[in-house]
Amino acid sequence: MRADRLVATLLFLQTRTRVTVAEVAAELEVSPRTARRDLEALSTAGIPVYSQRGRGGGWSLVGGARTDLTGLTAEEIRALFLLAGPASTTPELRTALRKLVRALPAPLRSGAEAASRAGLTDGTDWSRADVTATGPHLDALRRAVVDGIQVRLGYAGPGKPVGVRTVHPLGLVAKAGHDYLFAGTERGLRAFRLSRVASVEATDEAVVRPLGFDLPTVWRSFAARFEERLYAATVRARAEPGAMAILERLFDGRLHVGPMLPDGWTEIRVDGPTPEVVATQLAGLGARIEVLDPPEARERLARLAVELAGVYGPPGSF
Repeated sequence: MRADRLVATLLFLQTRTRVTVAEVAAELEVSPRTARRDLEALSTAGIPVYSQRGRGGGWSLVGGARTDLTGLTAEEIRALFLLAGPASTTPELRTALRKLVRALPAPLRSGAEAASRAGLTDGTDWSRADVTATGPHLDALRRAVVDGIQVRLGYAGPGKPVGVRTVHPLGLVAKAGHDYLFAGTERGLRAFRLSRVASVEATDEAVVRPLGFDLPTVWRSFAARFEERLYAATVRARAEPGAMAILERLFDGRLHVGPMLPDGWTEIRVDGPTPEVVATQLAGLGARIEVLDPPEARERLARLAVELAGVYGPPGSF
């Protein structure tokens, strides 16, 4: 791709005081004619690249001019701008991207700007709720991770009041609309969901980073354990044909569809953390689902039926 060659030519010029067309052609493995056209294109684009004829002549960046590019290809630049997008970025990132655009050779600018307009991230779900729900603490924790500073973290675990502890912030991970902080604690490495963070107070103490800590490796291990709990139990049931579309939306990859039964219903299996949780999720489908086993799931549904009847009474009692 020509745009990639122009970037490579510009970076090659940065490493030499002066280059010849033959040297550029050899470096980029193109013909001398192509190398000359690319050098002329850079000059025409406004980059201070000039040629000097005669013995000892060649092409150079006038006055030692340099670009801030670090070897990005055209595809890499487009991927960067697609990832950032126009509406999901912070003011700081938008400023940085504008500076990058100005640093690009003219042939690359239009592609980068088009990529920045090609995508959009909406941070709310269909109920207009913020799907990240991280509040004002994400930026503070990012600074703590980058600066390597311990923080006093106010945190409320599931069903627990807010407690304050000193932690060593090591990394942040975004997954499925939620952000997680991985930090060292007195009890070892822990993951904290940012939507449960109540306060962040920086200290003057440096983070103690575990030897060999690697965030992607730690995240894969954490995610594997979480998914294992999510699929810990399986409920077997039968569903009428009209319920299948709803089941697919509710359970997605946790729904396993079996054979069709003689009465037209379909055998299914649904995975979840416990049989009781899966049964509760299936309860909204009423008689369109019959749970077959395990017994804990059937018992949960029977208790729910009694509880609801006690609150609402039999049909027609209103």
